[in-house]
Amino acid sequence: MLFKNKTVFITGASRGIGKAVALRLAKEGANIVVAAKSIEENPKLGGTIYSAAAEIEATGSKVLAIQVDIRNEDQIAAAVQQTVDTFGGIDILINNASAIQLTGTEATESKRFDLMHSINVRGTFLMTKACIPYLKKSSNAHILTLSPPINLDPKWIGPHLAYTLTKYNMSMMALGWAEEFKNHPIASNALWPRTTIDTAAVRNLLGGQA
Repeated sequence: MLFKNKTVFITGASRGIGKAVALRLAKEGANIVVAAKSIEENPKLGGTIYSAAAEIEATGSKVLAIQVDIRNEDQIAAAVQQTVDTFGGIDILINNASAIQLTGTEATESKRFDLMHSINVRGTFLMTKACIPYLKKSSNAHILTLSPPINLDPKWIGPHLAYTLTKYNMSMMALGWAEEFKNHPIASNALWPRTTIDTAAVRNLLGGQA
């Protein structure tokens, strides 16, 4: 199996893309860390770290469910330490957790602006920073960030500027880490779907359809 005995830490893995990636990697033999905030079902979103962990465990792979808010640096440090204590290290970090609000400037409340920046930008940076000492010890370390190609065409930036700013920041981090850690080596890449993915979060934004 391609990822046998590799430990993969995935943020936002309780549902959606994060859970789908976790399940696929688990089938390839990886140890999976489901890191997310959700420990109780949300009627609008569904899924918790425990329900995701149960599905992953059913594949036969080892799994660790950790409640963590990536806006909280202490929780990040504790989650990373728990992972290392359980599996001995971290080989792959997948920065999947994001807040999304597809609104224009006038319709974007300051609290939503701050939320997206605190999770998508600050949280991604701090999560990666905490994992780097352990990624350096891996023989084949990777950082994978769920963020888009940087496209300066106004049609992509204009409709939902606040959200796009944060995702482009994530892409810049992916590019920066590839250069910063190329001699260790730690590979850093970004991944972005070509089409809209049918997740609960997207359905809520689009009025129940995706």
